[in-house]
Amino acid sequence: MAFDSLSEKLQNVFKNLRSKGRLTEEDVKSALKEVKMALLEADVNFRVVKQFVKKIQERAIGQDVMNGLNPGQMVIKIVNEEMVSLMGSETTEIALKSGGEITVIMMAGLQGAGKTTTTAKIAGKLKQKGKKPLLAACDIYRPAAIDQLKINGEKQGVEVFSMGDKNSPVDIAKAAIEHAQKSNLNVVILDTAGRLHVDEEMMHELSSIKEAVEITQTILVVDSMTGQDAVNVASMFDEKIGIDGVILTKLDGDTRGGAALSIRAVTGKPILYAGMGEKLSDLEQFYPDRMASRILGMGDVLTMIEKAQEAIDEEEARKLEQKMKKAEFDFEDYLSSMNQMKKMGGLTSILGMMPGMGGMKMPEIDESEAEKGMKRTESIIYSMTPEERRNPSLLNPSRKRRIANGAGVDISEVNRLVKQFEQARKMMKQMPGMMGGKRGKRGRFKLPF
Repeated sequence: MAFDSLSEKLQNVFKNLRSKGRLTEEDVKSALKEVKMALLEADVNFRVVKQFVKKIQERAIGQDVMNGLNPGQMVIKIVNEEMVSLMGSETTEIALKSGGEITVIMMAGLQGAGKTTTTAKIAGKLKQKGKKPLLAACDIYRPAAIDQLKINGEKQGVEVFSMGDKNSPVDIAKAAIEHAQKSNLNVVILDTAGRLHVDEEMMHELSSIKEAVEITQTILVVDSMTGQDAVNVASMFDEKIGIDGVILTKLDGDTRGGAALSIRAVTGKPILYAGMGEKLSDLEQFYPDRMASRILGMGDVLTMIEKAQEAIDEEEARKLEQKMKKAEFDFEDYLSSMNQMKKMGGLTSILGMMPGMGGMKMPEIDESEAEKGMKRTESIIYSMTPEERRNPSLLNPSRKRRIANGAGVDISEVNRLVKQFEQARKMMKQMPGMMGGKRGKRGRFKLPF
């Protein structure tokens, strides 16, 4: 995640605070000096950092904190509260009109920020909420923009309105709203043109659209990897055309993440969503309290549960649990559990939401190697016949050789997978209490897959 480096540094500061029984004023000042340096290195706006550290110091250097039972923990609590406040305290939703009125959302942003993909992601989110969105292709300059929107719209099951690249964006926006009214659609999302940098021509075009049609919300998409530039871009867009909220993209990347901690404080505009990957499902509602928890290494269990609920088919999970209790788990089930983990964002994404794991360096988990390993395992299982998957006891040496050839791996890898699988089934048989077996209800353990 974007904040891994910052998270690791802050956790080291907190570890030192926790190790002290009592805190002096000097201890707090020294710790906050390290917090300040960590935030500046994460590309958080200097004025924001200065104000943030000042507030924490004013609250932390008080009798209640210094003489409390656990002063280190109290300081960490104050840092958490101030970080939540910095990012906006409350979660902000995209404002939608009620009744039969059409909501018109104008998406804006610089070229390369991921605006067109994010536009389709938003359409998918609104569709899940029972809305009937229409995507409007108003970027007539970038050759691939219209095609990209059509492809993504199709993937989301959302209609895309296009008039090609010969009509003006203002005319396209007007026609799209008329089409939505005739087709009984209630949200129109305008994908407007971006530029490599903020220029008058782009701002004039966006202003013209706002003058010609009634825009409900103007949402700016910014690339979090550009750090302070993202904050500057947000300020300029707000000053020129007025924005109602921000979506941060590429927060899953190897970036310092300072934009997330600065944008609200500098512009006063809320962060609505965070893009956590390239897939159309990789868009998360922005919860300031959950993001602060992730940054401070406290995990984000609520988002993990929500992802699990979205990814996991309850009926399938129930059947799988029953099979595991009876140690009847087979390779079909193994494939199913792997697919569900992938839907949740993979192993690294899940670990990043676990308390105490955010920002931790885990050299034993090489993400690319883990991905390759999962793909090899899938290839091996897909090379089995349906009968072999459901009845692993059929796997004799000649069948294993055939499977290895089909998967393009050495037979030793097939043997290793089968051996690991058999050991896992033996463990299930030996742990009836844990799996909710004969030893009664105590210690019952439910697996997420």
